[in-house]
Amino acid sequence: MKEGLLDHINTPDDLRKLPVESLAEVCKELRRFIISIVAAKEGHLGASLGVVELTIALHYVYNTPDDLLIWDVGHQAYGHKILTERKHLFDTNRQLNGLSGFPTRSESKYDTFGVGHSSTSISAALGMAIASKLKNEQRHHIAVIGDASIASGMAFEGLNHAGVTDANLLVILNDNAIGIDPSVGALKQYLTNVKKGTQKQDNIFEALNFNYSGPVDGHNLPLLIDELERLKTIEGPKLLHIITTKGKGLKQAEENQVQYHAPGKFDATTGELISKSTSNAPPKYQDVFGETIVELASKNERIIGITPAMPTGSSLRYMMDKFPDRAFDVGIAEQHAVTLAAGMATQGFIPFCNIYSTFLQRAYDQVIHDVALQNLPVVFCLDRAGLVGEDGATHHGVFDLAYLNCIPNLVIFAPRNAIALRNIMYTVQLGIDFPIAIRYPRGRGHIIDWKQEFKIIEIGKGICLKEGEDIAILSIGTTARNVELALTDIEHSTQIGHFDMQFVKPLDEDLLHDIFRKYKAVITIEDGTVNGGFGSAILRFANTNNYKHPIKIMGIKDKFVEHGSVAQLQQLQKLDVPSIIVEIENLRFAFNNC
Repeated sequence: MKEGLLDHINTPDDLRKLPVESLAEVCKELRRFIISIVAAKEGHLGASLGVVELTIALHYVYNTPDDLLIWDVGHQAYGHKILTERKHLFDTNRQLNGLSGFPTRSESKYDTFGVGHSSTSISAALGMAIASKLKNEQRHHIAVIGDASIASGMAFEGLNHAGVTDANLLVILNDNAIGIDPSVGALKQYLTNVKKGTQKQDNIFEALNFNYSGPVDGHNLPLLIDELERLKTIEGPKLLHIITTKGKGLKQAEENQVQYHAPGKFDATTGELISKSTSNAPPKYQDVFGETIVELASKNERIIGITPAMPTGSSLRYMMDKFPDRAFDVGIAEQHAVTLAAGMATQGFIPFCNIYSTFLQRAYDQVIHDVALQNLPVVFCLDRAGLVGEDGATHHGVFDLAYLNCIPNLVIFAPRNAIALRNIMYTVQLGIDFPIAIRYPRGRGHIIDWKQEFKIIEIGKGICLKEGEDIAILSIGTTARNVELALTDIEHSTQIGHFDMQFVKPLDEDLLHDIFRKYKAVITIEDGTVNGGFGSAILRFANTNNYKHPIKIMGIKDKFVEHGSVAQLQQLQKLDVPSIIVEIENLRFAFNNC
């Protein structure tokens, strides 16, 4: 294969040695490089393709890493990683022990801030800019905020503060009118009017004391370079508004931006997706939620669906299509989503607020103050709970059991399979007088025949899945499946009982008393952190009731879990089937040698 310019670019310094006339060719090669790797290894695609020209312009004009550059949200940064000493490692992106899918401070001096969650860049860059002034350092601070991240409340908090400072801050608004799904809200319409030249009101960014320029074609590289050079000479807070096309350079990604946000494997030459046969596969948990809420909402007009910018990922899109007046995508605004649901609950509606587990962390005060303190019957459906795989530490939903367990009034339920998820959704819409969190994992379950007749689940009650004699395994959620598989492979499994506790809060204390009276030892297993989660609750119960049994807690260690496949990460966390067998055998060996 003929060598290209990109072959000789390993650092931004290499890029800056090229004449401006050569940069258009670098753009083409960088796009081809991203497409070829993501096609084979999977990952985010459209966002990084849309900012190729911007990425090159920024590293060409600014003296990175001395000038500080923050990407928001971080899946825009593949081109940035390739140009900053990681090209030779990029085929390890999102793989175990490979590059992170997001900028990460521990990975590179060019990654100035960790940005797996959206809308943090303006606040972080402003903090850096103020710090530079205090240290009398002359450097530039650039926040690239795109993929609808500007609509988040935190972004406005950063803008509001920056506008009353003299910080050397440049905010670049990458306006592509789409996050994972198309952008929503009044701000989107405002930006659309700005682009069309029909906006008659004062410019909102100028009103916040920013030196505003744009809109600028974000794919016109010479224009971008000229504008960035001009902005380098202007003091104080500045905002450059650029217009880009998500997926630029790959026809299918431009035409189907939702699908090609993270398309899975595809043909790098044609762009066609490589289909996976799912005709006989069990459903994804998100689709169980999506289909069930439509089924329930068709009979119960009080059901409302709410999601903060995840209608496709959560499958609330099904309800939005069927009942558009009762299903809401509120944009990247988790705090608003929770309190919106609380407001609806006060008026007799049954809001199902569907948020990825990792993103509910961003609305913790609202869960406590606006929902639980007032004991409002909001139904939180926490998708992507537990280990999520290649998205890594910023996206694993492993803290929810711990951070929710300490909140009064809040019930916590984890279905072990799709049938249980369907049944708890049916149960709560019949009427509850408390808030509840229902948490379930990314991906598919193992039951194909899941659309069974609805059954009511008794709140706070666990289930005995298998009786035993010596060791009781208490599982929560879909960890029950690995326990079941382990018990089919182990000798003398008649000695081992298995209980699906279903509820972390309230615990089924009657069942627990029976277990502790009958069994000699207990193993708890969860796909959440061992600190403060399900196992901790069982330990607290045992201590309160003066039980002296050996209790082994299996869960996520007290350390952030990096990226890799779910199977790899379960093995590392010792939550896989062989690890469960080892723990059982260790306990049995201890008994036999007492």
